[in-house]
Amino acid sequence: MGTQLPYTEDDLLPISALSQLLYCERRCALIHLEGAWDDNRYTVEGTQLHERVHEQGNESRGDLRIARGLLLHSLRLGLSGIADVVEFRRVETTDSNGRRSGTVLPGIDGYWRPFPVEYKRGKPKPDRSDEVQLCAQALCLEEMLSVCVADGALYYGQPNRRQDVSFDDALRRDTTETAVRLHRLIESRTTPTARRSARCRHCSLASLCLPEATSGRSAARYLRDALSDSAHCLPEDD
Repeated sequence: MGTQLPYTEDDLLPISALSQLLYCERRCALIHLEGAWDDNRYTVEGTQLHERVHEQGNESRGDLRIARGLLLHSLRLGLSGIADVVEFRRVETTDSNGRRSGTVLPGIDGYWRPFPVEYKRGKPKPDRSDEVQLCAQALCLEEMLSVCVADGALYYGQPNRRQDVSFDDALRRDTTETAVRLHRLIESRTTPTARRSARCRHCSLASLCLPEATSGRSAARYLRDALSDSAHCLPEDD
């Protein structure tokens, strides 16, 4: 008997939620627990960038095959999503350690090594949220194709260049732990209280989150306090 995987298809959560969680746990809960969403310039530009990438379609260039908008999933991590780009590069059957270094593509001779590329409209972030999102795509590819995915790249729009990412043990561990945190948050069905930070200035959900008003308090407590203050302001009956 094979090893039972911890999640089913009904449990799958979006890969993109990992970066949302690392950016702001409350934002992640507002989106994925409460269904809240609001666009700003940054989210619209990001959506348009992904759409342009996916619309370019697949390509073949000698020893390179490029797949765009590739569907991904991992039952081990309980994640699913869409890869902007996965480049498949022709390789030898095995690497220097004798491990299988590539996968077979339908109708194409040879072995091919996956190399995921994620597109971002802005510049590199001070945290590792983008790297975790990309690594999750790599772990999905490994599970789906039974092949090692050693590295990938993040393409940032402002520098207009790629940044290579190595999927080392530390990043793989961070990615797995973040996936566990995400599932725990969703299973808790509890939206964390607001914590005001510099990131709130660029967040599209600031008007829904109300970090200035609710910081340190739950939304329910904020509402109770607001109603109580209003009651004290009512004029007394004559």
